[in-house]
Amino acid sequence: MKRNSLSSFSISLWLLFTAVMLQAVESAKGKYAHMLFNELFEDYSNALRPVEDTDKVLNVTLQITLSQIKDMDERNQILSAYLWIRQSWYDAYLKWDKDKYDGLDSIRIPSNLVWRPDIVLYNKADDDFSEPVNTNVVLRYDGKITWDAPAITKSSCVVDVSYFPFDSQQCNLTFGSWTYNGNQVDIINSLDSGDLSDFIEDVEWEIHGMPAVKNVITYGCCSEPYPDVTFTLILKRKSSFYIFNLLLPCILISFLAPLGFYLPADSGEKVSLGVTVLLALTVFQLMVAEIMPPSENVPLIGKYYIATMTMITASTALTIIIMNLHHCGSEAKPVPQWARVVILDYMSKIFFVYDVGENCTSPKREKEEEHKLEGDDVCQRRHKEVKSHLSNRNDDYDLKEKLNGNLSKRYGAHGEKVRETVNCCSCYKMLIKNIEYIANCVRDHKANRAKGIEWKKVAKVMDRFFMWIFFIMVFFMSVLIIGKAA
Repeated sequence: MKRNSLSSFSISLWLLFTAVMLQAVESAKGKYAHMLFNELFEDYSNALRPVEDTDKVLNVTLQITLSQIKDMDERNQILSAYLWIRQSWYDAYLKWDKDKYDGLDSIRIPSNLVWRPDIVLYNKADDDFSEPVNTNVVLRYDGKITWDAPAITKSSCVVDVSYFPFDSQQCNLTFGSWTYNGNQVDIINSLDSGDLSDFIEDVEWEIHGMPAVKNVITYGCCSEPYPDVTFTLILKRKSSFYIFNLLLPCILISFLAPLGFYLPADSGEKVSLGVTVLLALTVFQLMVAEIMPPSENVPLIGKYYIATMTMITASTALTIIIMNLHHCGSEAKPVPQWARVVILDYMSKIFFVYDVGENCTSPKREKEEEHKLEGDDVCQRRHKEVKSHLSNRNDDYDLKEKLNGNLSKRYGAHGEKVRETVNCCSCYKMLIKNIEYIANCVRDHKANRAKGIEWKKVAKVMDRFFMWIFFIMVFFMSVLIIGKAA
């Protein structure tokens, strides 16, 4: 028991001694750090390039880490990104012997105390031209300075929206010195591409790479070369949001346009349906126009909207023309012979169009038509009999007049009764004339009605024809836009 207590006590003493020694070392290092800082910056100036020979080139190593894409403004063509910018270079006047300072090999000091390269984003599109974030730099004993600074950049990006919402974009981030030429400050790529290990996944864009390329450009104003490093950010849009909110509603609405031909002409809703669909597509077109930049490149979904709106406009115009055919009455000309053969005989069978008021679910209609035709034949036979009877009555008219005169002479008062009988025969003749007039009117009405029915059937056949034509057009347009997107 005593041995256990002694061992635990010795361990406690050892831990206490270690903590005291570490604190003493840290305090000693803090003392040497203050001493080093005072000696280094006693005669130091951050205004000039830190090289011993002014003809010597100062190499600056640049590394970019992409942390997050904050926004892609397609209309203004501006990319907002959150970057970590790491720059490292050697300062010839900030070196020390670490053995003189108890092995102190690095210190951290504010970045505004040392010389910093004026590397900026060339294609910056931000109104704010403030100084970089004044973070600390890490200064090593051999003069190497490492400066890590976060930055929210807004850069100009040429946006190609030809295949929106299935598009890919390439945005450049060009970094270079603003005042130093290549003979004074040279930029070196730390990696062949930007660092994407800490990238936070974006909800709208996928990152497919960030290659880096060094360029050396000689401008017309100066003979010295000016190096820069261009990071190309390759982006692929996630199109699910736009498919479900812009493209799919358009496809569903466009399939309503051909159904306007299927509506009965007497319903009065054919034209209003086309106009309503056209207004709905106009709203979606305005939504896309607010997102896209006003450029000559019309996006793929915009082309689809325009084609669909053109198709709906054409279908509405054809609907108006077909409604005029439907409402042709007795005053219209008869259906031409070619229309009877092509439309009424062949096209009506191809598109399964029956007579007006008839459909495929009423097989008794044919029997009713047969009974109707038999009734018409009976009426015509009766009409012929009445007409022949009336002609016989006309032939006997003179005989009746003579008979009437003879009866009035021979029989006197008794002849009045006979005359009344003859007058009844004349009344029967007038009744026959009225019946013949009514029969002629009914016959003319039936002929005019048959003419109107033929025009209605022509309109119905044309409705079915254009309905299938526009259905095929909508289908191929939808397949075409999906094929281009793929």
